[in-house]
Amino acid sequence: ERLAYTVNYSLSGLEDTLYQEVTDYVRQEFNRADALENNGRKGTVGFALTTLQRRLASSPEAIYQSLKRRKERLERRLEEARQARQEVDAPLELFQGLPLISDDDLEDLEDVPDAELEETEERVVDQASAARTIAELEVEIALLARLEELAHQVRRSGTDRKWEGLASLLQNNAEMFDAEGQRRKLVIFTEHRDTLNYLTDRIRTMLGRTESVVTIHGGLSRDERTRAQESFTQEKQTQVLVATDAAGEGINLQRAHLMVNYDLPWNPNRLEQRFGRIHRIGQTEVCHLWNLVASQTREGEVFHTLLKKLEEEREALGGQVFDVLGKVLFDNRPLRDLIVEAIRYGDRADVRAKLTHVVDQALDRQHLQALLEERALAHEVMDVVRVRQIRAEMERAAAHRLQPHFIAAFFMEAFKRAGGICFEREPHRYEIKNVPPTIRNRSSHHDPRATILRQYERIVFEKERITFPGKPPAALICPGHP
Repeated sequence: ERLAYTVNYSLSGLEDTLYQEVTDYVRQEFNRADALENNGRKGTVGFALTTLQRRLASSPEAIYQSLKRRKERLERRLEEARQARQEVDAPLELFQGLPLISDDDLEDLEDVPDAELEETEERVVDQASAARTIAELEVEIALLARLEELAHQVRRSGTDRKWEGLASLLQNNAEMFDAEGQRRKLVIFTEHRDTLNYLTDRIRTMLGRTESVVTIHGGLSRDERTRAQESFTQEKQTQVLVATDAAGEGINLQRAHLMVNYDLPWNPNRLEQRFGRIHRIGQTEVCHLWNLVASQTREGEVFHTLLKKLEEEREALGGQVFDVLGKVLFDNRPLRDLIVEAIRYGDRADVRAKLTHVVDQALDRQHLQALLEERALAHEVMDVVRVRQIRAEMERAAAHRLQPHFIAAFFMEAFKRAGGICFEREPHRYEIKNVPPTIRNRSSHHDPRATILRQYERIVFEKERITFPGKPPAALICPGHP
């Protein structure tokens, strides 16, 4: 079962001022981008502006750093133009080295790996501008300087209503703790590295231990991501994983059944993928998801409508509605286009009413039911075609696999000789409170990529014992495990 909740928060006066002024800047730049003759340049500027708007909604830290970097990069381009002795009204080239992004490219970018998307965002958001002359660029830089100072005031004030909403959830929601009062494992998704670092620092301060939080983001190698996943899965003191969508790429986070979307992606497919990290085959717990939304903002109003409608349909159709989110179109447009329309024209009542109607129609029960039936049919066809092949592959693998009881007997004896102790917690399921340094050091010496943790909440030697009702999932000790 999957349950989702919307956590609404209201911006403070200073936060609202920053939101309105940055949004006005984004709207003005969109209007200027419309005048660009080259559609690729228009798309590139639009991508930069939507990235800036998403960072505004993410955290004071993310928007402050983004405005600061953008202003500094454009100041360098301005200085280069001045040194080249360009006239103030001469055409200005601001797109050297930048990708020209069409509408099709925008759709493709939604599906690229997180690290690649992050790199593209950084290059474009810091540099792409609709300014066509030195004079226009000077005006934009002056405006960015004012916005940067306003963002700095918000940051310095210490007031962050979004963080306060998350902190209250972490400290006061009963689902965060088990029957013994111990904190449960929690995954928090954000879209931006600046926000990830900001949240990591604040949560570590709240919980009082550095090791209580691990992170996964696009800047980590595959091995570093695996180590973070293993630490989150097996080490008791690691309670929170803060991640970008890099953790939605092939990583199993089923150890947790609690998740928070600190930032909501503008692509529903990513929302579906995130929930899928904890709701996988074998998950025995009810999965809970909290979405933080500032419904007084323009994009927040769209998300509030979407999540409210989604919850209504979940009650009728069940948690499977989350499995088809990525297939939903909004009046034959992606959700991203609706949000951009809300940002640009959401001050008009007729536009807001139209957007609400479009969301309601897209998430209509009959439409969702059709998507669910289509998905079930696709799975059924796959089952008919593949079942015999899969069964044969499983039988061959089973015939060649070492028998688990031999592996268990060998491991127990060798581990004991190395000074280790295994505690049987459930039948044939063991806890290792401390892996002897001789084993950890020997493993890292022979293979630096091997990940052996200091402790394991559970290990097993038989695949069918990985999960056990009400207990942590286990690491499977088998050939190939470090």
